Amino acid sequence: MKRRDLIKTLTLLPLAGSFPIDSIFATPVSGNNTPLNLPSAMQNKPMPDLHRKAFVMDGHTHVMTRELLMGTDIGQRYTDGTVDLPRAREGGVDAMFFSVYTPEHYYPGRFETKNTFRVVNLALDQIKKNHSQIELALNASDIQRINRKGKMAAFLDLEGPWDMDGDINLLRALHRLGLRSIQLPAHNTTNAFIDTCNDVSRWGGINDLGRRIIREMNDLGMVINIAHASNDAILQSVQESRHPLTYSHGGFYGIVPHPRCITDEAAKALAAKGGVIGIHFGSLFNNPVYWKWQQGQKKSNETKPGTVQAAPLKTIEEVDKEVLKEVPLSFRGTIPEEYWMHVDQLAKVIDYGVQLVGEDHMALGSDLDGGPELPREIKDISDYPQMTMAMQRLGYSDTRIKKILGLNWLRVIREVTGTR
Repeated sequence: MKRRDLIKTLTLLPLAGSFPIDSIFATPVSGNNTPLNLPSAMQNKPMPDLHRKAFVMDGHTHVMTRELLMGTDIGQRYTDGTVDLPRAREGGVDAMFFSVYTPEHYYPGRFETKNTFRVVNLALDQIKKNHSQIELALNASDIQRINRKGKMAAFLDLEGPWDMDGDINLLRALHRLGLRSIQLPAHNTTNAFIDTCNDVSRWGGINDLGRRIIREMNDLGMVINIAHASNDAILQSVQESRHPLTYSHGGFYGIVPHPRCITDEAAKALAAKGGVIGIHFGSLFNNPVYWKWQQGQKKSNETKPGTVQAAPLKTIEEVDKEVLKEVPLSFRGTIPEEYWMHVDQLAKVIDYGVQLVGEDHMALGSDLDGGPELPREIKDISDYPQMTMAMQRLGYSDTRIKKILGLNWLRVIREVTGTR
């Protein structure tokens, strides 16, 4: 047994104080080599052989917000939230887009750049602190090398702006620190070079500065993520880039007509360039029944420009205190039974994409600890094998499932970063 497979097996053993809720799909898949003499709570969280042996990579895992504001350590097991390193290992996750985040709260006072450098630096510190579990990866070869050592690989990614004005010198500085993937839109806010899907259109997509930034990222070997971009911005970014792009986390507009979901037109264009679409784990983007019900609710959990621009916060410390109220950034609401999505519904969204753009362009981008309304069977990242079992129930081949679980992300990273 390979070292990485052995460690995946060993992580099924319980750690002190950790007994997750029973899964609705608790019956082990045929061929599951679950270790003997496990407590019943752990036996009810099966990990299929396929999942254990496959390369598993998540395309959008929120990290560092709680670590920054609460002074915690991602290498320790949390009692809340959905992500930490122990639970990631239990879920058989080999690598992740280690996504640091600068939310809208920091934009009005122009604290976005300071916060971005804070969370990037903290990510590097925490990776170093937990070097026995995880290492920083700058390219696909790094990811594979780290996995051979039995560790998880962190591919550093940014959601939110490094600078609302798009200063390329700051972009280069972040690249030197080890950042290898950036979301072009400023989350849900239109910035100085690209329109988002949830804000006003200032540029009709992207402008000349946006094109310069795309060319610079191509030259640097950085992955360009166009999740949260407007439809026109996605199409224009795909056309401008020499390399494949990613749509790290979202759903399909053809299933749920939310502006954050990618249109069939944009998905096909992205795939034609070799790009990959990561399916978000939340009901809002993937469950039409939940979407219709949510439309009738008065309060939305989405952060948009209008929700923070009027806030009278004059210092970054004041902003930190406001953001801290929302940490961990996980969904805290209650979903009525009739609107609560099963993991099989999520698998059908993946299949929609497979039928639309092909198995080489689909992947998983959970947005864990970013607020998704998770399916019944997924409590946190330790339940990642549920996605494998759901795809098995669709009748997918092992080859197809392995691509969606992580190989497609690995291919794009290799094509974009090369050996840098």
